[in-house]
Amino acid sequence: MERDPLRDLVDAPLFIVPRVLEGLRAFPAALDGAAAAEFARLRRRLLEGIEGHPTRFWVLRQVQKSLEALGSEDIESRRRFGVTLKELLAIIGTDDGGVIT
Repeated sequence: MERDPLRDLVDAPLFIVPRVLEGLRAFPAALDGAAAAEFARLRRRLLEGIEGHPTRFWVLRQVQKSLEALGSEDIESRRRFGVTLKELLAIIGTDDGGVIT
């Protein structure tokens, strides 16, 4: 059984102000193919749910779902996706908590 990278995560509230939501909407993701489609799904989940769940744990659980969905993609696509996620998490105001490897 694989270890859950969020198991030992210290949760924290996030301050989701209009600037954060605007940053999420405007964030340019330079991805293609399956990675671009998964990023669009992640962004949609975040925009639809982050105000109701403004916590680090909730955001990183959404990120984890996207990373799992891209598990069969090639290494370079996953690497670019990871770099893009780290930039997105900076907009939100959290780090990756070890979810992105």
